[in-house]
Amino acid sequence: MRNMRNNDLSDRRSSAADAKAALLQAYRAAKAAAEPTHLARQAERVAIAAAREERRAERERVKIEERERIRAEAEEREAAIAAAARAEIDAREAAEKNRISRVLEDEAARKAERDRRYANRKARQA
Repeated sequence: MRNMRNNDLSDRRSSAADAKAALLQAYRAAKAAAEPTHLARQAERVAIAAAREERRAERERVKIEERERIRAEAEEREAAIAAAARAEIDAREAAEKNRISRVLEDEAARKAERDRRYANRKARQA
């Protein structure tokens, strides 16, 4: 005879309810016992997330500064190139003006020489 006890349905139901209540009570006790460590872990997670966000913001700020520095350097280079081009154009124009003035001076000198020769010839003929 194996089971001498006669378990009725009501007995089985009440023992299952008791076991369920014991499990619930054990869960609540474990939860209450773990509450301080849970709060500490949660605070640690919040601190880690804040530090992570701070590092991300710092990286973003560094990237923005680097972009601004590169943009400023590019603008300076472009300004230097434009200034060099402007100086070259001005030098070319000055050389062109100088050449034109020399040509005009040479032409005026040739005309003056021609007029002097013409006047000498007229003076000899008269």
